[in-house]
Amino acid sequence: KSRGTVTDPDFAARDTNPLCGDVIAFTGRVKDRKIAELKHDGHGCAISQAAAELLAEQLEGKPVDAVRTFGKGDLLKLLNIDISPVRMKCALLGLKVLKLAAYQHLGETLSQEEESL
Repeated sequence: KSRGTVTDPDFAARDTNPLCGDVIAFTGRVKDRKIAELKHDGHGCAISQAAAELLAEQLEGKPVDAVRTFGKGDLLKLLNIDISPVRMKCALLGLKVLKLAAYQHLGETLSQEEESL
């Protein structure tokens, strides 16, 4: 549903998980400070791709600022499965990429904690 690329996006970011080979990109359009359209693209394990889809579904239509407060615990609750320490990077890659994209749009940078997601 949310897979693809937004044409003429207001924000975009892409990152990889070199340990697993996951690649995730987010593109989005903002209207009236809300995420009017949000798409993800990339490839990788089921966990990384499911997490990206859930993030897009959860945050599309919300204020861009909502990305700032959406955290690791929120995403893990959405995934609703046990994530082993080895697979945690897979689960959190999309969140890091989405925060990077939204923060660039807001003129901000990731915190040290967010950078290590």
